[in-house]
Amino acid sequence: MIQHSQLSSENLRSKIHSRDICFGGNKKLKIYGLLSCRSGKRMKMENRVFFADEKEALQNNYRPCGHCMKEVYKKWKKSIVNR
Repeated sequence: MIQHSQLSSENLRSKIHSRDICFGGNKKLKIYGLLSCRSGKRMKMENRVFFADEKEALQNNYRPCGHCMKEVYKKWKKSIVNR
């Protein structure tokens, strides 16, 4: 997990292009989603974190975004309700 405040704009673009970063998240809400998500783009920089893959986000106890990852979110929600 990489915090947005630790990256320069240039470094962030480089990591996205090289696919070192594939998902973004909100560290206060513990939600992760696609980098293209409108909800994710509106969050404050100090709350934004980045992940290499979904596995990393899930290992850090983040849940999928209900806007940009609807199917994954539904599966996650169903698994929580059935506990």
